[in-house]
Amino acid sequence: MQKKISRRDMIGATLAGATALGLGSQNAWGEEKKFGKPENFKGDIKQSVSKWCFGSIPLDEFCEICKGMGMVGVDLIDPKDWATVKKHGLEVTMGNVPEVNIPVGINRTENHDRIVASYEKYIPMAAELGVPNLISLSGNRAGMDDETGLKNCVAALKRVAKIAEKHNVNIMLELLNGKDHKDYMADSTDWGIDLVKGVGSERVKLLYDIYHMHRMEGDVIHNIRRAYDCIGHFHTAGAPGRNDLDDQQELYYPAIMRAIKALGYKGFVAHEFIPKKGVESLYDAVKLCDV
Repeated sequence: MQKKISRRDMIGATLAGATALGLGSQNAWGEEKKFGKPENFKGDIKQSVSKWCFGSIPLDEFCEICKGMGMVGVDLIDPKDWATVKKHGLEVTMGNVPEVNIPVGINRTENHDRIVASYEKYIPMAAELGVPNLISLSGNRAGMDDETGLKNCVAALKRVAKIAEKHNVNIMLELLNGKDHKDYMADSTDWGIDLVKGVGSERVKLLYDIYHMHRMEGDVIHNIRRAYDCIGHFHTAGAPGRNDLDDQQELYYPAIMRAIKALGYKGFVAHEFIPKKGVESLYDAVKLCDV
């Protein structure tokens, strides 16, 4: 049986390298330099950040850093830490769900009962703690064709949608690129659109990772516009490299954020990149995306 691999497993080596570069040092946390809100901060784009990208910083301290920058929440948080984030007056903008992982997902019917049972447990908890979104993942192909996988994912998410609708919680299936995550099934905008339309619930949308879809397809703003009705959440990172949103990468995030804002988007934009300058990289991303 294929080994289950969590998001943390996939990025363990990356975090080890980041720690070696100083992400775990007190100076990198901003102890000497405090980062407040950028000048003339608007806050029209509700920004968040994936905690795993800054793994060495204690969660309580990280929440205060994010809050000070004007961010509204923290992304990809395990259930045991939901209350901690809420304690700091921040949103858990995307909650993790045990049993949901990248390679072994809902595209295989033998996984459905186990995964649906996990959602049955954690959706009510999310509702109680005010966690609006929970993640979903397709799983790898492992020889399965995309049409069969799509059919299986739709079937599973229809079951989950009934629970999500009852508790007013959103389920977001993430699109990933098949270059970094080899063989992952949900690796195209069109496949994601077909999934959301197939489920037919306002509570099931796409987590549209801009970096991942740029790697697969390019044409980011056009694809966001045509898929907008199916998108419920965004992730950011620079390309190439999945690093800072700076002038060394080919995605121009101010234009992307303006396009999202023009569409009337009211959800969250969560940063999910490997920072080159620790917390300073996060501050720069918040400033850049505040359009």
